[in-house]
Amino acid sequence: MNNLLKTKFIVMAVLLLSLTSCGEDFLDRPPEDSYNVADFYSTEAQVGAATNALYATPWYNFNTNTIWCIGELSSGNGRTWDPRNADFTNFAINGNHSTLTQAWESLYAVVGQSNFVINTLPNAVDPSISLETVNNAVGEARFIRATAYFYLVRIFGAIPIIANNDDYVLEPVVPRNPEADVYKFIKLDLEYAVANLTNTKTSVPGKISSNGAKAMLAKIYLYEKNYPKAYQLAEEVINAGEFKLYGGDAEDGDPNGSYYDLFKPENDNNSESIFALQWASSSRYAEGNGIQSLFAPSGFTGGSDGWSAIGPSPDLLEAYEDDDLRFYATITEPGAYYPDLNGGYTVPDNVDFQGTGHGLKKYVVGSDDAVARGDGSGQTTTSNNTYILRYGELLLIHAEAALNGGGSVSEGIKSYNKIRRRAGLDEKTAPTLDDVFQERRIELAFEFEFWYDIVRQGPAFATEFLSNTDRGTFDNSVTPSALNSAFFSAGADDLLFPYPTTETQNNPALLESPVPYVFN
Repeated sequence: MNNLLKTKFIVMAVLLLSLTSCGEDFLDRPPEDSYNVADFYSTEAQVGAATNALYATPWYNFNTNTIWCIGELSSGNGRTWDPRNADFTNFAINGNHSTLTQAWESLYAVVGQSNFVINTLPNAVDPSISLETVNNAVGEARFIRATAYFYLVRIFGAIPIIANNDDYVLEPVVPRNPEADVYKFIKLDLEYAVANLTNTKTSVPGKISSNGAKAMLAKIYLYEKNYPKAYQLAEEVINAGEFKLYGGDAEDGDPNGSYYDLFKPENDNNSESIFALQWASSSRYAEGNGIQSLFAPSGFTGGSDGWSAIGPSPDLLEAYEDDDLRFYATITEPGAYYPDLNGGYTVPDNVDFQGTGHGLKKYVVGSDDAVARGDGSGQTTTSNNTYILRYGELLLIHAEAALNGGGSVSEGIKSYNKIRRRAGLDEKTAPTLDDVFQERRIELAFEFEFWYDIVRQGPAFATEFLSNTDRGTFDNSVTPSALNSAFFSAGADDLLFPYPTTETQNNPALLESPVPYVFN
């Protein structure tokens, strides 16, 4: 890790305390003249606000520029001709790629800002502040740090574990640590969060709760193939009743919503949202969600953005079952009508994102109506959340763990079929693990998760699947349109991304064997 980035850790951590309000109650910040640490932690409210920025700003570059390139382009759910990111589709990424560098820097900025709260707050609070309030704030920061490390280890493999920014301010060489140690570090953070978080979904909408941290911990155990533990934790969260399937018809469903409604800005922090990045109505850089600017068609936002930078691949289009309600909420096709977008929007007959004959709907929320609502949507950024973990995925974690022998198969199948029913599809009486894999692909399409789902199946499966994923185009000059298939061979070395060259140049220890992490 280079000295510049280590300096960024400290600067960004200080800026965490100086950011001004973003216009939402959740993101209210103190005035810019209130960032003195001793002063800032003098009231319960100030301590509660200490973690607010962790839910947005340091994630910005990863969210806007990288999360979809890895999750959707590399997985084969999406395709592009865009020369900036086409190498994510054909496994040609190297350490010089700026998008990959942004992933590293943004995620380590999340780590750095989280570390600042974790290591500064407990010793800086006014004596009148309750220990419960302090531990809750630290629990939030540790959850968010764990989530950033979860992305880092899945993208890069062995990485440096930084638990305290001050330890490396003057140290130019930082060893990387084994993946197993990174996962252990993540679990320790999440276990602390489960034990100490007092937020609930209703008491502080948008902030992580104990049950939310437990849901993430279930996902970690799923990755580690500890299916009994993954099943147990998922079951506990389900039984707690804090979260509901938005629009589901089961006993834990919320009849007020639908799968489509999950992605409307006015439904941020709905009953299904477990952890989401919290973007704001603001013209300030890095405080809004930049995904629409990449996903929307030209002219859609009312500004100069709308770059249609990615389209749904032929492979993904073929993966949908007939009458799956999730298609309309995720992918646009010629003639489809969306009454909630810009006063009513009909997809043009010539829609053709990146040669696919289709466009994208998910995370495309419109401009005119949104601006009228005052939520800041429009050119460049929008205010809608980015889901990192929602209850629909937890149900599929529960089902997958059960089918792998971790718990009651019948209960796991119930969870699986809740997802099917909301999608308007028939239940399956005996779903297989392949069915769960397929359901995850469709349920979470363009929520930036599919690459990791493929890779965690193991090298043999992943390389075969990726090499046989059609990333081609449609020729619409003929009727019916002709498919021009394109396949790219993936090897085991392609399942992790290279470290950014700027980092290996400044920290050659990244190219050496991992060193065991010393846990306190």
